[in-house]
Amino acid sequence: MRLLIVTTLLAVTVAACGGGSETPTAPSANVPFSTVDVRVGTGAEANTGRVVSVNYALYHYSASAADNKGGVLQTGPFSFTIGSGQAIAGFSQATIGMRVGGLRRAIVPPSLAYGNNPPANSGIGANETLVFEIELLSVQ
Repeated sequence: MRLLIVTTLLAVTVAACGGGSETPTAPSANVPFSTVDVRVGTGAEANTGRVVSVNYALYHYSASAADNKGGVLQTGPFSFTIGSGQAIAGFSQATIGMRVGGLRRAIVPPSLAYGNNPPANSGIGANETLVFEIELLSVQ
């Protein structure tokens, strides 16, 4: 229900601004952090301080695209310690509570991503909301 309300509000906001394209929303600071479990895992649970290995895909946020996934920016494997600062705060936060084998979609606002300082040549805009799909492979 909450996702439906957020999606509806985003659609109204984009329509009012003349948006609706597949390009990233910039800035999109009004989109809150949220996660949806696409597939719930059954293995070990990811918690702060644990080293996790994931496969991920990173997308531009799009209010008009299916699952809010605009154009893809990056994909690949990644290992990090949750809460250590090795990943952006929203990515780290999105993995907490996942279980091995799970797949989670996270909408990450700029305040939990790169804010006004995205990595050079990344394709990520300043103050851009991002969408991640994260598959948890292992927890150590």
